[in-house]
Amino acid sequence: MARQTHMKRSYVPLLALLAVLGAGGCERAATGGAPATATPSTSDVSDMPDPAEPTTAPPTEPKPKPPAQTPAGPYRVTYGWAVPSNPAKIRHHVELREPPAPALPYLVRVQVGDHPAADPAYTRITFAFDSAWPTYEIAYQRDLTKDGSGDPVPLPGNSVLRITFTDAQAHDGKGGQTERPGTSLGFPTLKGYGFAGDFEGQVTYGLGIQAKPNSDQAIPIRVGELVRADGTYVVAVDVRRA
Repeated sequence: MARQTHMKRSYVPLLALLAVLGAGGCERAATGGAPATATPSTSDVSDMPDPAEPTTAPPTEPKPKPPAQTPAGPYRVTYGWAVPSNPAKIRHHVELREPPAPALPYLVRVQVGDHPAADPAYTRITFAFDSAWPTYEIAYQRDLTKDGSGDPVPLPGNSVLRITFTDAQAHDGKGGQTERPGTSLGFPTLKGYGFAGDFEGQVTYGLGIQAKPNSDQAIPIRVGELVRADGTYVVAVDVRRA
């Protein structure tokens, strides 16, 4: 019994010594060996890139290209700088279309722009049609009246340039009005424009022109055509600024 007791007591210091040596060895491994790798939490993993994949964002699929537009056509002059004391008529052949499209080219937009730096300087008003150029006639006259009723259309300025489009309309296939504006402008010679009719294939506008007071000198104009990138057919009327 005494021998067994002695052996048990001798084991205690030995176990304590081994525990101390083991702890020291662990410290040396943590400080002098390879750095320990911390295991990230679940939230960290979702924010970290996969080391097997590149850290840059993956390439995105190319966006589809927009549909090609109609190539813009060159501008061409149909009536040079002159005074149309007699009606100037530019003819175009127009084919009728089947419903639901409007039967004739219809007026979709009227725009005005000023060009004071051009040589010669001018103000331009454009009439854009949806499918083709209609035939049109331009002439100076005393006043502007509505087609059919003959009622006067008031315009600023002291002379009127009447523009009549034939084989054209200013309403869509359902009969809705597409473009019938009339407004005053603040330019030196082109003072305003007004709508005078949309009846039986004829659309009429008038330009209010300001010539010199107490003068019989009319303002020269120029007319041209072009096809815009949106596919509209444009008649451009230029009015000299002086």
